[in-house]
Amino acid sequence: MTDKFDKTPADEPPMHSAVSKGASTPPPQIKAIPVRHWGRWVSGVIVLGVLGMLVYSFSQGDIEWGTVGDFLFDDRIVKGAVNTVIISVLSMIIGLVLGIVFAVMRLSKNPVTGAVAWLYIWLFRGTPVYVQLLLWFNLALIFPILNLGFYKDEMVDVMTPFAVALLGLGLNEGAYMAEIVRSGIQSVDEGQTEASHALGMSNGRTMRRIVLPQAMRVIVPPTGNEFINLLKTSSLVSAVQFTDLTRAATNIGATSFAVMEMLLVASVWYLALTSVFSISQYYVERYYARGSLRQLPLTPWQKVKMNMLSLSSPRGGGASA
Repeated sequence: MTDKFDKTPADEPPMHSAVSKGASTPPPQIKAIPVRHWGRWVSGVIVLGVLGMLVYSFSQGDIEWGTVGDFLFDDRIVKGAVNTVIISVLSMIIGLVLGIVFAVMRLSKNPVTGAVAWLYIWLFRGTPVYVQLLLWFNLALIFPILNLGFYKDEMVDVMTPFAVALLGLGLNEGAYMAEIVRSGIQSVDEGQTEASHALGMSNGRTMRRIVLPQAMRVIVPPTGNEFINLLKTSSLVSAVQFTDLTRAATNIGATSFAVMEMLLVASVWYLALTSVFSISQYYVERYYARGSLRQLPLTPWQKVKMNMLSLSSPRGGGASA
């Protein structure tokens, strides 16, 4: 007769079988339930409602949308857009060159060059662009004749609308670019300069080969923003009789009595131009970020391709691989 404590109940499995069964069976998968953010839905509905009201208001306004489409690619509008791009690009080149020169001057240990650079930045950043353009445009009132010794001509013939626009925008942009370049140069560790000097490099060679290439990562993003801002600020040159996009649109609006339609045409062109240059800015920033990031982020086109491939691939193919 065996003791009742030595008996194993029939419905209780042996210990070794339970352990082996538990080892072979994977644990149940945890099902995560996302938290519902009702505030996001409410704010999204409100934003869509306000946007719909704006679209409906413009659709019901006294606007001839057919006129907008007819003049969107008018020769005068296209020529004005081309002039806007030309004056913006040339002014940005002048501003970038002046910015590098005055940034180096301000960081120089020479007190004279540092003071001159500070005065230039203070003067052109402290006065509005519109006022600067008008000053250059009316320069003949105080200097009727331009006499440089080797060149002499009437000021009205020298300061043409194109020259006024280029000079006004370029000099103003140079003051802002000087501060951007200065911040980029100061972001480079001083040890880089000391190491290059230890190798026998001159100050100019160190700046060109060592400092500026590393500073570009900091300089490029605000420079792109400055150019987009300059592209829009260039509309002020219409006040000095330069035929840019804004002036071309206002001239057509004044003769055809389609003032609002022409302003909408100009707005569409400005949005298109800023979008193109914003995309270019993204790729330039991505190029100069190679030295600071281990892995570059995917471009928008690469993200689209990856999503398309994931949708076209068979379900579960990635897991089996």
